[in-house]
Amino acid sequence: MNNLPSVDRLTVTSYTNGLLGPSQKMLGPLADGGTLITGTPPGCWGPMITPAFEGGHEVTQPVFIAGAEIGDAVALKIKRMRVTSLATSSGVMSFVEGRYHGDPFVAKFCSNCGQEHPASHVEGIGEEAIRCDACGAEVSAFRFSNGYVIVLDAEHQVSLTVNQAVADRLAGKASDMSALPELSAQHSILSLARADIPGLAAHMRPFLGNIGTTPSRDLPDSHNCGDFGQYLVEAPHRYGMTHDELHTAKTDGHMDTNSVREGCILICPVKVPGAGVYMGDMHAQQGNGEIAGHATDVSGETELTVQVIKGLSLDGPILLQNLDDLPPMARPMTAEQRLRVKALGERWGQVEIEENAPITFIGSGTNLNVATDNGLERAAAVTGLPIDEVRNRATINGSIEISRLPGTVRVTILCPMHILDRMGVGQLAREKYQL
Repeated sequence: MNNLPSVDRLTVTSYTNGLLGPSQKMLGPLADGGTLITGTPPGCWGPMITPAFEGGHEVTQPVFIAGAEIGDAVALKIKRMRVTSLATSSGVMSFVEGRYHGDPFVAKFCSNCGQEHPASHVEGIGEEAIRCDACGAEVSAFRFSNGYVIVLDAEHQVSLTVNQAVADRLAGKASDMSALPELSAQHSILSLARADIPGLAAHMRPFLGNIGTTPSRDLPDSHNCGDFGQYLVEAPHRYGMTHDELHTAKTDGHMDTNSVREGCILICPVKVPGAGVYMGDMHAQQGNGEIAGHATDVSGETELTVQVIKGLSLDGPILLQNLDDLPPMARPMTAEQRLRVKALGERWGQVEIEENAPITFIGSGTNLNVATDNGLERAAAVTGLPIDEVRNRATINGSIEISRLPGTVRVTILCPMHILDRMGVGQLAREKYQL
């Protein structure tokens, strides 16, 4: 790959069928500073009901970034994001026992004929529509305990859940309504036609739930994180691993952080040569926490530029959020507020006023407390600030926010500019926040 000429622009429309890691062939190389454009199929539910998948998502084939070496970081500047699905379906899941080994996202099999990861097809509509190609038995390892079908108006950024009659009509043309890309291998979740909450209007605010860099060993794409990833620890299938192996390998790309959207900058660790940038699992909308376990998975298009940051060794992602997404206490002060602060300091003899900028560290773990500790520890490790100072900064001019239950959080602080400069991200922050 290093011997090939790099390109300044690359479009990716091929996918990995649920897996991430060194075994996946990379596209590229894409030049440092180059533009990456992707068309992504829906995440979670489609791959979940497609037994051939060995992960819960369908993410893009990874891209080799020229000049990115292990121990560096890559900044992904998201320029454009657009939902292409006309409708989707989601809800709270339940498992069908006897159709998987340990983890229904990873190790499905047909309980009738015993075939592992069987090829399957859609027959009719409803929860029994997914059928094994080998024996014809109903084969999905998942059910809705409560679900909905939602139609989308991407132009005006609004959406509406529909009744059973409309859901049944949409299920008859599920792939078209989902706008599944040509090379996508998943079944559309619209085929199940579960419509328990009709007439609920919702804002659209699209973001990517799984975006980042390739982990250093093969694992299911949906498990590239600390909470879902815990189910790989001592698992009874071929992706089972120890706790230490998981935490050494993962890059926390699956973070379901709703501020990873158009305009933000996501900074990711490089754990394999060339970084292996990938993306998927676009959502039409989601509140903090993804409380239902799943949100509105959609097909979509994303355009971003890539910048290599040499020598910035990270354990997990850093995020420069859009101003509107920052917690109120972490938003940079206006020029008028800075003048007021200067006057306040002069009254009390505090002349020095710190120059700083907001920065967000993603933390993940088995639960929210573990994830919060992880985010704080990552912030301290990367900035060099004492962890108790990080706690103070997160308290008075930052925040801890839930990205996903059970264990992904955002730790946001205002960080001194000289530290951001040392990290190699100071100029990114200045440009992002017009400092």
